[in-house]
Amino acid sequence: MSFPPTPPKSPQLNAKRTTPPSNPVLFEAFEWHSPADHKHWQRLRRALPSLSAIGITDLWLPPGSKAKDAESNGYDIYDAWDLGEFDQKGTVPTKWGTKMDLMNLAADCKHHGLGLVWDAILNHRSFADATETVRVVEVDPKDRRVDITEPFDIAAWTRFDFAARKGRYSTLKFNKSHFNGTDWDQRTEKRAIYRFVEEGKNWAQDVGKLQGNADYLMLENLDYSNPEVVEETTKWGEWIVEELGLSGFRLDAVQHYSYRFVDGWTQGLKKKSPNGLMCVGEFWHGDVKVLLEWLKNMSPNFMLYDVPLLYRIARLSWHEDTDLRAVFKDTLVERKPESAVTFIRIHDTQKGQDMDTPIKRSFTPHAYSLLLLRQDGVPCAFFGDLYGISGPHPEPPSCWGKLPGLILARKLYAHGAQTDYFARKDCIGWVRHGNSLANPDSLAVIMSWTKAIDIQNLAPSLGMNVGKQHAGEIWTDVLGFEWAAVVIDEDGWGRFPCQRNSIACFVSERADGREMFPMRFDSNFHKLVA
Repeated sequence: MSFPPTPPKSPQLNAKRTTPPSNPVLFEAFEWHSPADHKHWQRLRRALPSLSAIGITDLWLPPGSKAKDAESNGYDIYDAWDLGEFDQKGTVPTKWGTKMDLMNLAADCKHHGLGLVWDAILNHRSFADATETVRVVEVDPKDRRVDITEPFDIAAWTRFDFAARKGRYSTLKFNKSHFNGTDWDQRTEKRAIYRFVEEGKNWAQDVGKLQGNADYLMLENLDYSNPEVVEETTKWGEWIVEELGLSGFRLDAVQHYSYRFVDGWTQGLKKKSPNGLMCVGEFWHGDVKVLLEWLKNMSPNFMLYDVPLLYRIARLSWHEDTDLRAVFKDTLVERKPESAVTFIRIHDTQKGQDMDTPIKRSFTPHAYSLLLLRQDGVPCAFFGDLYGISGPHPEPPSCWGKLPGLILARKLYAHGAQTDYFARKDCIGWVRHGNSLANPDSLAVIMSWTKAIDIQNLAPSLGMNVGKQHAGEIWTDVLGFEWAAVVIDEDGWGRFPCQRNSIACFVSERADGREMFPMRFDSNFHKLVA
């Protein structure tokens, strides 16, 4: 049997990071409307030096396996093993590029000390090669536990032959035994939710409780009670970690498939990875109690995106909530910080997307400060906020262009113990006191946000103590929002100001790295093509 040629693996992929970064920043390295010109991997590769320089530590890549067609973002996945190598679905490259481009990106990430987090689509497959006759029942879409028909036959798209791959990497071909549900009957061309009943099939029971049972989300639903599905997904996970030298996984729609499987899968991969893996699940729910209840089933090092924090920040930005002091109340980063990945935007929340969650533009510097300059959680910055957004709702970079400086301030100064000054509902601040060994410099953050106009308080200020060791120093805002300088008194106190509805990040003029501000960053991502 002959195989298509496979790009050679670069020896640099074995150059694992020896220690985890001290101040990690995850970067979602795409947005929904990124051009479908198959050059995204190439552009990212050329952006790596600037991303590493400002303090990005890990790139969250889009799902780069072969999907519906050459323009697909990858969430309607067809073949997990095809990373842009085989002529399937009318294309060799994925939307993002070829496998060779991806391998080159992975090698350069290791060179720059950056980790790669792969967006893993484990819930479903789509756009099969042929239909099969399957015995099903139609279920109530509002409660998938309720059957609304007697069993009957449909023509389901469940046969995946992967003919162009010719058995490379895996010889398994999916058929109806590997799935337990679908949403399309080709025979009647009817869309509904069909649960397979052949051989006693049912939904997984160890899933979220949305719609009664959340096992079914979309397309052809993988059945993790089938040992072949478990074995195939485990084999693929081990392969892609080694192939790309991954530092972690982002697990799409994690509440929609077996938590026993996903916990065993992630923990097994972590044991085989020399430096462990960051594993973060997307569980879209605004109630922190729901997230915490689900996390009880998982190993302690599993993480979730802090959706409740996103919603709190969004409400604050539009003055629906009015108390800055309560921004972290009932959020994952407050209740279980070691499990929280904090964010304000991702591809799902862009304008026009299903989870569209607008944040007032003038509040984005506040929001990113709350993520990047505090001690708890792993912050995730969004491609569209750093480089802008294309498509039907174009946007320039957020934070008035200051996001690179905020990330750099985290890298250089957001270390050590934290003291909060949360006395006022319209103005809060905090101090990071530095690490006396590796990162001795400190920072002081102040922010103001109010809808009411108080003529007596147009430029609020807070007294904050940065430590006696800084007595006599002059502190200024590295971001350039506030021009006033602060002199630290003999007891370590300073009166730190900011403009109304603005922020400031004060650092000593003696601090290492001050010459890097104002941060110069080229946000024209689309010009980065060979």
